[in-house]
Amino acid sequence: MAPAPLARRTLLGAFAAAGVFVLAACATGGVSSAGAGSGAKPLSRAELDRVVASPDRSDADRRNDVRRKPAEMLAFIGVRPGMVALDLSAGGGYTTELLARAAGPAGLVYGQSRPPAPAVSGAAPRRTSAMALAERATKSSAAARIVAVERPFEDPVPAERAAAGLDVVTLMFNYHDLTYLPIDRARMNAAVFRALKPGGVYVIADHAAKAGTGISVASTLHRIDEAFLRREVEAAGFRLDAEGTFLRNPADPRDREDPDPPSPKDEFVLRFVKP
Repeated sequence: MAPAPLARRTLLGAFAAAGVFVLAACATGGVSSAGAGSGAKPLSRAELDRVVASPDRSDADRRNDVRRKPAEMLAFIGVRPGMVALDLSAGGGYTTELLARAAGPAGLVYGQSRPPAPAVSGAAPRRTSAMALAERATKSSAAARIVAVERPFEDPVPAERAAAGLDVVTLMFNYHDLTYLPIDRARMNAAVFRALKPGGVYVIADHAAKAGTGISVASTLHRIDEAFLRREVEAAGFRLDAEGTFLRNPADPRDREDPDPPSPKDEFVLRFVKP
């Protein structure tokens, strides 16, 4: 049975009590399982600017916009009305919500996070990504198009949706974190490849490390070598389709977590396509 959208799930305490909360199903809210986004025209820059300017977006998200340049990112992703997307490592849902707003009433966006560790007896309930998405859903007009899933990174897509296919998968600024956690990235990338429709895109943004450093500074500087990441993703069968330059900062020495004096980090954005 299909899950209720987050807008219909208001008991946040139930998430903590359940331990693992999985909304695993096919599209809801009138979304075609064929994925209306596949043949639709990408949103224009003017349309994307209106998405970003939506009056019910939070002040926190608007502050984040200064660094994240959401209109440029959505344009680079190539978001389309009616698309079905998966936001890997969704966290608090900043990107998840933007994708859902851009997808429109016929779209659907899954916000993925790992199942939380088992609760320790007597400890206060931990705030999970699913809880954060549920809270966000109470304040967003895009709530009915967001579905939270708590699944391992190696198998992030609900089976019903994997069979129907995804149009877009995003992973924003967290690939480097996956390199020092017990996560099989090759399995994750292969799972994403299988779940995407032919022509579907996998968009990854991250903080740039110095060339040749691989993942050696991922846990300390929270950066990753762009070429290393590209090789891992292409090994799953993806083809690099485009490189976004709108978050690049050549003046960043990339030798510390935050540049000194303060300036934007050098960040890369890569769009891979499933042939």
